[in-house]
Amino acid sequence: MSDNWGFIALFSLIALTVPIIGLLAAWLLRPHRPGPIKQTTYECGLETVGDTWLQFKVQYYLYALIFVLFDVETVFLYPWAVAYNKLGILALVEMFIFLAILAVGLAYAWRKGALEWV
Repeated sequence: MSDNWGFIALFSLIALTVPIIGLLAAWLLRPHRPGPIKQTTYECGLETVGDTWLQFKVQYYLYALIFVLFDVETVFLYPWAVAYNKLGILALVEMFIFLAILAVGLAYAWRKGALEWV
């Protein structure tokens, strides 16, 4: 029993030592010549113009959340469709309930104007 713990301790020690040695070697061998150009903010190769901290409209986030909602729907719908023959009628009813809940959410978002790209 103690031999098993010895192997676990050995593997844990190796698992901790190898990354630490790699990070230490990279830190020692890196070129370190800071200058004013290297210390500037890099923004797609261009200098920033104006204030860099802007606020985006909440519609962008809502649009992304609705996309994620229907992406997750696809993730749940695909395995169900693959195993449809083995599941039976109860699974069909459950999937219609799931799709109805998503349809109500889509109708709500549509009515609130979350899908308007203005």
